[in-house]
Amino acid sequence: MVLKAVLLSSMMSLAGLSYGSAAELAPYRDELFQYPGILQTGDSGDYLVVDYDEMRDINGRDQIPERRVKQAYVSLQPKRSQKDLVFRTSGSGVKAMVVGDIGDRPALVVIYLHGQGGNRQQGMNDYTFGGNFNRLKNLMARNDGVYISPDFTDFGPKGEEEIASLVGYVAGQAPSARIIIACGSMGGQLCWSVAANQQAGQSIAGLVLLGSLWDEDFIGSAAYKRRVPVFFGHGSRDPVFAVEKQEAFYRKLRSGAKNYPVRFHRFEGGNHGTPIRMTDWRAALNWMLSKAP
Repeated sequence: MVLKAVLLSSMMSLAGLSYGSAAELAPYRDELFQYPGILQTGDSGDYLVVDYDEMRDINGRDQIPERRVKQAYVSLQPKRSQKDLVFRTSGSGVKAMVVGDIGDRPALVVIYLHGQGGNRQQGMNDYTFGGNFNRLKNLMARNDGVYISPDFTDFGPKGEEEIASLVGYVAGQAPSARIIIACGSMGGQLCWSVAANQQAGQSIAGLVLLGSLWDEDFIGSAAYKRRVPVFFGHGSRDPVFAVEKQEAFYRKLRSGAKNYPVRFHRFEGGNHGTPIRMTDWRAALNWMLSKAP
């Protein structure tokens, strides 16, 4: 459907995603999901050390610790548009769970790539990780957005081909949408390889790495040359990917290109999965939208 620019602008404003100098997601339960406290700031606000306490942020937030968040953190409104489907890409197809409809020409698309041992259902679970995936689903459903949580074969070349094809499909169906790839843990391997993919790297508008790894080859990639913003969330006690190495890569990105758009939120005392639970999605996405190429 082709709409006049004035009507389209009006509809986006009503939906919550407004366009001025930058797009911005409307608030959704910010008082529940905002950071409980900031211990340290640096780099003009791009580096934060966030206060994290397991007794407060897991036991106090969950009805059943790590399995079911309290009901106040959850709205099932996005289930009205949630589907389990197959994207017929250039390959054999990509299975994914989706909130929203690509055919509605969304303004924003977030694709979440799970880590080792996960599947497409992880990023659609309303009650785990403190309800943070449910908040992301609600932010997309209430802001003219689409949220996609796909399966993929592996974290190597085949997985890259599948996710790059998915990005290409989304870009073709919604050419005006900003596409942000978010990756948890080992899923970050695909974040970096998709960013380096000559075609997909030209289509994405942001990368979110949560408790994930680094990749020196990102520097010089298609996405890097376009100055695609990168957000890192990492627990200070992460036993899988050392926080010191991820912080060092953040520093390298920040110093390697003048004012490169990169942020680092360190959850002090947090473990491997803490950033998936604690990252303030609205704040992170609004920053990325303000910096997206």
